[in-house]
Amino acid sequence: MAQPYRWAPMRLADFDYVLPDEQIAQHPIEPRDSARLLVDRGSAPPLHRHVRDIVEFLREGDLLVVNDTKVIPARLRLHRATGGGAEALLLEPLDAERRTWEAMVRPAKKLKPGEELLAGGVPLVRVLRRSEAGDTMIIELLGEGDPVALLQAHGEMPLPPYITARLDQPDRYQTVYANEPASSAAPTAGLHFTPALLAQLTERGIQTATVELVVGLDTFKPVSAADPRDHVIHSERYRVPAEVTTACAAARRVVAVGTTSVRALESAATLGAAEGRTRLFIHRPYEWKLVDVLMTNFHLPRTTLLMMIDAFVGPRWRTLYDEALREGYRFLSFGDAMLLDRSLS
Repeated sequence: MAQPYRWAPMRLADFDYVLPDEQIAQHPIEPRDSARLLVDRGSAPPLHRHVRDIVEFLREGDLLVVNDTKVIPARLRLHRATGGGAEALLLEPLDAERRTWEAMVRPAKKLKPGEELLAGGVPLVRVLRRSEAGDTMIIELLGEGDPVALLQAHGEMPLPPYITARLDQPDRYQTVYANEPASSAAPTAGLHFTPALLAQLTERGIQTATVELVVGLDTFKPVSAADPRDHVIHSERYRVPAEVTTACAAARRVVAVGTTSVRALESAATLGAAEGRTRLFIHRPYEWKLVDVLMTNFHLPRTTLLMMIDAFVGPRWRTLYDEALREGYRFLSFGDAMLLDRSLS
């Protein structure tokens, strides 16, 4: 007897597809909720709608869960005292004062512990040491005043490397409900929501709850291991308030906005802790505990995000992606979205 799909061996090639450069969105669409929405219908052909139409597909009693983490201007363009260029991409604060950070720093091989990097001729970053993982550095922010204010003055929004166009409005890489400054990347499915759309959902009897997952760049990192299960995923900080867990239990369906909301919810349920750090790597086979419906953007090939989608809806993700590519949907962070229903698998 053939093995069920979810128990079949995993190969990296299972998560590959051809993504044309012209379908990688370089600019956010206006208004936010005018992005296209591909609606999964299981074995039936998907529907082509817009994000503003999501009210048609949610029901009274559903709980919409969003990640309210806020992106910090985490990319610092710097110089060495010798005059050479340098750059630091802040990943996560390591102390309550937000003075010490884990960061990706260039040129990593040339920098020595204790070296200071300058912004406008003034020391802004001190290199402390290499991290235990070895692929990042521990750095200290220098200068007087609030470290977050220093980042606002000297930093840039950390757009992914596949977005090469200039972002004239930095707030467009921020959700309208962003709260606590912490992340080095946006929870991009949430970029599509507007205050008016959220109000309309509330009027329909659909509650909204917030969780937090501090998004690190490893979330989007391509997997290189031939067996994807051998991939080591970095930990991320999450928080799911007790009242959200209670609301999930009472909801008709839990509708997660974005893979980061999924990871926060499923981590809390799996680890039995309302907050902490998670290395949860969701791939098939996976026993889903909370999330019923997922709104998400289209993801890069060979990433853990695509493996999560595969665990959620099975092999039909490829049919949906093929349809989106054929119909000219815009992919990745500033791209269009899809609405997936796990019960249709």
